[in-house]
Amino acid sequence: MSYHRPSFTLGVEEEYLLVDQDSLDLTAAPEDMMRQCAVELEGQVSPEFLQCQIEVGTRVCRTVAEAGADLAHLRTEIARIAAQYGLAPLAVSCHPFADWHKQHYTDKQRYHELERDMGGVARRMLICGMHVHIGIDDDEARIDLMSQLPYFLPHLLALSTSSPYWKGDDTGLNAYRLTVFDNLPRTGLPPRFSSWSEYKRSVQIIIDSGLIEDCTKIWWDLRPSDRFPTLESRICDISPRLDDTLAIVALTQSITHMLWRLRTKNQRWRIYDRFLIGENRWRAQRYGVSNGLIDYAKGEVVHFAELLEEIIELVREDAEALECWEEVQSARRIVKQGTSADRQRSVHARAIAGGASAKEAQKEVVRSLIAEYTEDLENHLPKAQPADQEIQTG
Repeated sequence: MSYHRPSFTLGVEEEYLLVDQDSLDLTAAPEDMMRQCAVELEGQVSPEFLQCQIEVGTRVCRTVAEAGADLAHLRTEIARIAAQYGLAPLAVSCHPFADWHKQHYTDKQRYHELERDMGGVARRMLICGMHVHIGIDDDEARIDLMSQLPYFLPHLLALSTSSPYWKGDDTGLNAYRLTVFDNLPRTGLPPRFSSWSEYKRSVQIIIDSGLIEDCTKIWWDLRPSDRFPTLESRICDISPRLDDTLAIVALTQSITHMLWRLRTKNQRWRIYDRFLIGENRWRAQRYGVSNGLIDYAKGEVVHFAELLEEIIELVREDAEALECWEEVQSARRIVKQGTSADRQRSVHARAIAGGASAKEAQKEVVRSLIAEYTEDLENHLPKAQPADQEIQTG
């Protein structure tokens, strides 16, 4: 039996927070700033639920390198435009000390409806994430892969963790964002569907009941996109460093390709109960990469560094085919240096040890996040050609 090969194209969405450059607290995006972003970034930027948030999305990209160039451009331009208004963007899932009570949601019909339907649960949504779309244009393949990918979602989450603080308190978690997000309905690990038609029948019942107007209000950790022929991973925190983002994107793309490759051989990844995957999801949320996840076959907790090595070797063939082997290997750096959550705690601890007050230590964390937002962006931007260089064609 032959299988149609999906495109495995990429689309990446990132949500940023906006802070005042002086107070370092959250502030609403001025309408003029949003209009300027919309014009200069040609539809790749949009408002989010809260006025202090801004969302960007790459164009459809063939490779991780292309996605990295697009994200570097978007981050650079957002930072430049925000600076004109005395603001700075953060690529972090929770602001270290901001209070959700003081935020206002965007004046948009969708967000009015969300606030009306969800009440206080929606008003607490002072969180940002990173979503990765993988082009899978065959409906049945998309549903089949969606049933196998959840095994790896805790691993991806662990690498991305960037939300240890909430309203100035260290939560003890590396990804507190999910604790907030999981209060919404239709979140968490996706159900398992045996076919595309079963999936469509199930969601249509919710739509026909008048509870949601379309599938964009299904917020599972992994879902078929309602707008694009893609499988969309939504579990990850957003990473302040673009290099970390690209490592996670490369792993997501490569793991998906590996599962498809198994499918062409009439093989598949073993599907474990959501109860077991949920335990690893919690461990990733709690510890990031600093502890371990359950190896279900061994029946024991294995340190994350060992698990990552197994995944890297597992997807080597796929990463090379997708031209992202270098980015996949760079995930080792995250384990070695720690995730954003680990770095934020280190910055806070150093500030306290140096005599800073609790409030000033929190501000030091924000300053570090501002710096990491633009770190190494130039390495991913296309190199400008010399003005006198001739372009050869034909």
